[in-house]
Amino acid sequence: MAEGKTLWKRFDQFYCACPQIDLSLDISRIDFDDKFMAEMEPRMQEAFNEMDALEGGAIANPDEQRMVGHYWLRDPELSPTGEIANEIRNTLTQIKKFASDVHAGKIKPPSRSHFSHVLSIGIGGSALGPMFVSDALTTVANSKMDISFVDNTDPGGIARTLDRLGDRLGETLVIVITKSGGTPDTRNGMAVVRAAFENRDLDFSRHAVAVTMPGSKMDQLAESENWIQRFAMFDWIGGRTSELSAVGLLPAALEGIDIDAMLAGAAACDAVTRDRITRQNPAALLALMWYSATSGRGLKDMVVLPYKDQLLLLSRYLQQLVMESLGKRLDRDGNRVDQGIAVYGNKGSTDQHAYVQQLRDGINNFFVTFIRVLELENDTVQVEPGITAGDYLHGFLVGTRSALYGNERQSMTLSVQRVNARTVGVLIALFERAVGFYGSLVNINAYHQPGVEAGKKAAAVVLELQNKIAAHLTDTPQTAEEIAKIMDAEDEIETVYLLCEHLVANQRAAGEAGKIPSESRFKII
Repeated sequence: MAEGKTLWKRFDQFYCACPQIDLSLDISRIDFDDKFMAEMEPRMQEAFNEMDALEGGAIANPDEQRMVGHYWLRDPELSPTGEIANEIRNTLTQIKKFASDVHAGKIKPPSRSHFSHVLSIGIGGSALGPMFVSDALTTVANSKMDISFVDNTDPGGIARTLDRLGDRLGETLVIVITKSGGTPDTRNGMAVVRAAFENRDLDFSRHAVAVTMPGSKMDQLAESENWIQRFAMFDWIGGRTSELSAVGLLPAALEGIDIDAMLAGAAACDAVTRDRITRQNPAALLALMWYSATSGRGLKDMVVLPYKDQLLLLSRYLQQLVMESLGKRLDRDGNRVDQGIAVYGNKGSTDQHAYVQQLRDGINNFFVTFIRVLELENDTVQVEPGITAGDYLHGFLVGTRSALYGNERQSMTLSVQRVNARTVGVLIALFERAVGFYGSLVNINAYHQPGVEAGKKAAAVVLELQNKIAAHLTDTPQTAEEIAKIMDAEDEIETVYLLCEHLVANQRAAGEAGKIPSESRFKII
């Protein structure tokens, strides 16, 4: 009983209620001591200063010499120039009108009466946000168009998506989303989808719209081919914070989701999380708890457990937002810090029968963020006397929280009133700002992604090597070592072997496997 009273006192002391956005945050099960908040307050105030400068138009991403302005998307009046504010408003107006015209059949495919389906082609932030929002908010009752996604360069995955569309391809609107227009994954997806249209004698350009930066390669292509329409992406928006730009708003509007409510929720959350009183600011508290739970060095993973099916994809969305933003080798002073917080998660109560066993009894290398939804629709059937399915769902959450804490596992709980478009906007804005605050606390640039660019460059080098290998194959069988020696690439024998194996498996070369990989011999078909 004494322990229960102590926990209640701690809960009451650190409970952050935000009725303006129907959200509350309980941080009482994170093990920070009495001095932590006071010791961190000067650093938190500096984080507030940096966020104010960012929202005011400072060069927040010095590596790329650009502003970071996703907050302006939900309140254009806060943008640093009238030109930017007008661009935001104009784009939103275009999105709404375009969606309305598609729904009314004013914009339609050449051979059908209307567009019934959307196929969105994008990678990373151009896919994860729209997928999360679609899964969370689309219902049979409110859906105006179905949607599918091509979010990888896997030809088999693209083929499966196209197979599901079948004859509906003729009434499918394709959105190609790429900021620069040169992202290989998106380009490849578009090429495969375009080929499918051509194989059915369909004019791809009369089914396609682009979301890209004005003047980009994709913008030029869409203009030259007279695509249906082009929507602007902005230089000051990063992919992982682009959901409330045309990237996410266009597919959502086409599906019939209330994008005004999403923007309103995000704007309301922004107002709450600008509060410089740390104990009243849920984004600041999230960042501080991440710091406490991971010792400010990413020493523990974040497990996201939403107890609501509609929020299943929240953890995938947060993986990119958090990990791409915070996973940095160097801090802003050039010191090697190897920062980051790994994120994974599923949904409750699925996890009661999945990995909660390890969370409770296994290695203590994580902290949990529970997402608690208070209003559970359609919860009228009693599965036991006086008990509904929703009661069980809530019971599993509260019980798991207690069980974890009883075994020295840390957690915090975000509670929202319900899941709707406004709530989703609130959650997006909340985590965006928490990431920004945490970046300031640990002195890293949360707005660039050098590791992603390094991976793209490495892939380009590998593909260049593949072309050289194909050019050196002859009718005479050769080992990987022999091919590498001829190409003066003896430091890359392993890569040469892997590429030859790939070419053989896909009928672009012939191979005769030996006893060990180095003895495998390859020749041209």
